[in-house]
Amino acid sequence: METKTPKQSFTTVTDMVLPSETNPLNNLFGGELLARMDRAASIAARRHCRRIVVTASVNHVAFNRMVPLGSVVTIEAQVTRAFKTSMEVHMDVWTEDRESGERTKANEAIYSFVAVDDTGQPVQVPAIHPESEEEKNRYDGALRRKQLSLVLAGKMKASEATELRALFED
Repeated sequence: METKTPKQSFTTVTDMVLPSETNPLNNLFGGELLARMDRAASIAARRHCRRIVVTASVNHVAFNRMVPLGSVVTIEAQVTRAFKTSMEVHMDVWTEDRESGERTKANEAIYSFVAVDDTGQPVQVPAIHPESEEEKNRYDGALRRKQLSLVLAGKMKASEATELRALFED
């Protein structure tokens, strides 16, 4: 199976915040943003493996800035690491100033996806070869995040989480 780079899965989704998508303060509902991120991340994951993908987990979401009514929102997603059948997808969410066009990072998230066949059974995905320094940092962090998720889910003993242990050992 051919190794791929994160750039090969890069996905950009741009949309506008409409009145029906906002809360009483006229900001985008968090759930609406989660759904938009899920769609962008699933496209990135599918581009990586060219298979059907399903959301396995939402590992991290940071709602750092409100996204007001009328905002142009851009979600940039790419696969940061691939495991046997799963992939981690990192997303940055940007808002665009209506007058200047200046972009501001509003939120970020990390989702995990599993590639499946037509019957829903997991299938192997291509490995990732990170190129830039940021891609390498995200790649390295993905293993720690996966081990933490497995430990918290009771699927891995903390003593087996070698990448996590290395953070705390001298």
